[in-house]
Amino acid sequence: MRNRLIGFFLSIGAILLAASGAQAAASLPAQSSRADGVTVQVTPRVVAGTTWEFEFSINTHSGDLSEDLQKVVVLVADGGTSYAPVAWEGAPPGGHHRKGVLRFKAITPQPQAIELKLQRPGEPTPRLFRWQLR
Repeated sequence: MRNRLIGFFLSIGAILLAASGAQAAASLPAQSSRADGVTVQVTPRVVAGTTWEFEFSINTHSGDLSEDLQKVVVLVADGGTSYAPVAWEGAPPGGHHRKGVLRFKAITPQPQAIELKLQRPGEPTPRLFRWQLR
């Protein structure tokens, strides 16, 4: 009986922890950048657990969105360490409209702030998207 009770409370704790991480991501605002005829919007979806997710929406009416987001985006922790994405799930390179989710292995311990750095081919400076986590 005691082991069941301990298991129950551990389960409740895990659920609350996961919910607080999802809530933290929900409270992080979407950010957008418009330059060279291309609009990029990034929305943090999950910044908790073992995998962090960021939704990307990229649109243009001129040119081609041919970059491989796994090669041109890095996640930077407030200490300056960069992390490469582990997966892209969404529209393939090409076209005028792309949407999908870029995933990263979680940063532990969680930093105070994070930054996504997108270096699009042909653009002289990277686009930066920053969030305070705590």
